[in-house]
Amino acid sequence: MASLQEPWLLENGNLKGSSKEMRHGRTAHNMSSSSLRKKSDLTLVSKVKCGMLRLLLTNLQEVILGTKLSVLFPAIPLAIAAQCYGFGRPWIFALSLLGLTPLAERISFITEQIAYYTGPTVGGLLNATCGNATELIIAIFALGQHKVEVVKYSLLGSILSNLLLVLGTSLFCGGIANLGKEQKYDRRQADVNALLLLLALLCHMLPLLFRISGASASLTAVPTLQLSRASSIVMLVAYITYIIFQLVTHRQLFEAQEDSDEDDGDVNSEETPVIGFRSGIVWLVGMTAVVALLSEYVVGTIEDASESWGLSVSFISIILLPIVGNAAEHAGAVIFAFKNKLDISLGVALGSATQISLFVVPLCVVVSWMLGINMDLNFNLLETGALAISIITTAFTLQVIYTTNQFFIS
Repeated sequence: MASLQEPWLLENGNLKGSSKEMRHGRTAHNMSSSSLRKKSDLTLVSKVKCGMLRLLLTNLQEVILGTKLSVLFPAIPLAIAAQCYGFGRPWIFALSLLGLTPLAERISFITEQIAYYTGPTVGGLLNATCGNATELIIAIFALGQHKVEVVKYSLLGSILSNLLLVLGTSLFCGGIANLGKEQKYDRRQADVNALLLLLALLCHMLPLLFRISGASASLTAVPTLQLSRASSIVMLVAYITYIIFQLVTHRQLFEAQEDSDEDDGDVNSEETPVIGFRSGIVWLVGMTAVVALLSEYVVGTIEDASESWGLSVSFISIILLPIVGNAAEHAGAVIFAFKNKLDISLGVALGSATQISLFVVPLCVVVSWMLGINMDLNFNLLETGALAISIITTAFTLQVIYTTNQFFIS
């Protein structure tokens, strides 16, 4: 009925015009992941007469083969076989990391498909909780094995890789590829994420400063732990407020903007879902279970890989785990920076860093509290200093870019 009353919404048989409502509020994470997807050819599948078999093959075609990272899916059964038959544990670690790469992108795809049925608010909430599911699951399994340092290093590495590697590469490549063009971005969205990151930095610095100011580590251990737990609750409340701000009150600021006049196959997406709602739920649960299995392999073999490769556990946790776990999302951010879509790149880098610092890290502190494990927010002086410099440098860099653009415009 809407199309009859407003014919301008139809263009070449597709709904246009009210893209924010029709596209169910696609976020920068969804847009970034879509750059690595490919259109499935269902010609042969459509000829299958059995309805259930046709549905199964369609789901396999869309979910497994609908990504350019499908070549990495064989690493999943190879990792399971290596674990079952007692192959070298460094091989299990490497294969598990490779298997986690396409799974992270596919979880983003499935949450977007579910959002077609649930609407933008529930879909955004799924993205807010599943956007960094890989890091969260790895952290929970590491906590279960009392590897608190691995949890801290991996989460810190995720924040640093988003702010320094992903955002830095996006700005550099986007600037080189678009010389002479104006690089625009929504300053309001960037300011919100920058302020939330500064809040998370303050909550991280308080336990560190309290520990340093104490006479001895033994006297300040319990108060530092209690301060960390209180700070974690504050961060979780701030994150819930941020989610309400993002999904309800100011949703338009966080929806990825698409240029309707550009013929960009990577950006344009189907206006209708390609898998059913129940199929999406089953796929989401199944892939989360596989991510949990591979995460258990990663946590259990990280020390063996460290000894075999001659790399420290901290280096593997800070550098390798974050890069491999979010390789698809990060690659998409750089691709869109090349296309001068800086809002999407910023949404991925800053949004993911905010989600980890305000949600994943304090949630791990609360979970460890429930498990009787002592995990605080004291990431040591060097690590906290690196986090502080990264956040402050990012905030100043974005301010300089915006000020420079305004100067040349005026």
